[in-house]
Amino acid sequence: MSCEMSRRRRRRPSSPAAAPPLEDENLLSEILLRLPPDPSSLPRASVVSKRWRRLISDPGFSRRFRLHHHRNPPLNGSFSHLYFASSMEAPNRVPDGHFCLQVDEDEVNDNFICLGCRHGLVLIFHVRRLQVLVWDPVTSELHRIATPPGFVAKKVPISGAVLRAAGDIQHFQVVLVTTETDDQQHTRAMAQVYSSETGEWGDIFSTMLPPKASRHELPTMIAIESPAVLVGHSLYWLLTDSRAGILKFDLDRQSLSVIHVPVNIYANGNWQFTVMPAEGGGLGGLFLSKFTAQLWKWKAGSDGVASWVLGKTIELDKLLSISSKKRGPPMVVGFAEDNNVVFLWTEMDVFTIQLQSLQFKNLGETNFLSRYHPLESVYAAGMGIGGGRGGAELLPNT
Repeated sequence: MSCEMSRRRRRRPSSPAAAPPLEDENLLSEILLRLPPDPSSLPRASVVSKRWRRLISDPGFSRRFRLHHHRNPPLNGSFSHLYFASSMEAPNRVPDGHFCLQVDEDEVNDNFICLGCRHGLVLIFHVRRLQVLVWDPVTSELHRIATPPGFVAKKVPISGAVLRAAGDIQHFQVVLVTTETDDQQHTRAMAQVYSSETGEWGDIFSTMLPPKASRHELPTMIAIESPAVLVGHSLYWLLTDSRAGILKFDLDRQSLSVIHVPVNIYANGNWQFTVMPAEGGGLGGLFLSKFTAQLWKWKAGSDGVASWVLGKTIELDKLLSISSKKRGPPMVVGFAEDNNVVFLWTEMDVFTIQLQSLQFKNLGETNFLSRYHPLESVYAAGMGIGGGRGGAELLPNT
């Protein structure tokens, strides 16, 4: 036997050729997971083939897709009086009114107050039933939670916030805040936290608010027209008394405290102040006086004492190309935390402005002043994971 024949007999059979990347379902799933979180991304990919649609339609993939993009959700639109209006362009535009809260027939004419949106969830206060509703418009999932004792909103307003822990798309927390004034006119702020994981309300946390300048002033309350803003691991609410400023609830320490607002903003009586994340991180604020917007940052000095520092100034009439002579001063009517976008009402139009790039968009004409609650969520239009109808549709008069 020749050496050549011996080598042939010892030669091992060749391995089968590796499957092309798009034929490997695990690898394909990872690729599809990294598509942009726009509403049109998954529906477009699903028409490529039956195999792609099967992978994308799997509930497990939907959960992974939402979790993968939970830090950078798009701004889908906003709720005004719980009616949804999209702020995106085609093909990502969700039909206006598409997300509709389903309620019982005897609740259709009840008073529902939207307290805010965050992490794809909407927090609603049901006045008659003394409940808070946590609603996911994408999945149509609805949770009803009885408010704890002390949060009845008969004498003083309550406000609240809903949020999810980082990376958790299953559980959520609700934080309710209100104020209480005793016979000596001393006012304290109170907060209580609900966990969907335990299904219970926790302990009450409180802090005394600064005293009133005179006995004739109304007690300090939560400014319900300004929903909570989440910055880092703390929630912030504006208080109705300008000297009291901002109520802070530290989620890690479970504690309440008060922060003053920039002292020089009271030079002009026609002003607004909105809490927001600062550029580069940390607590910031938007001060709006007539057609001038100032961005402030709460910053610790060399002595460790924090104070407000002025950042950039924006001339809104020049940016939006609107005449300050023909229109009254704009008003802040909403803020989208994840996208750092402010909603401004200018008597005739509603604008959105991205505060880093200063890109703006005109959402259309309106002569109706309303609060806008932005919905920032990962939503795949037409994939059967949300927007369900059926049952009574709610058109509340909030």
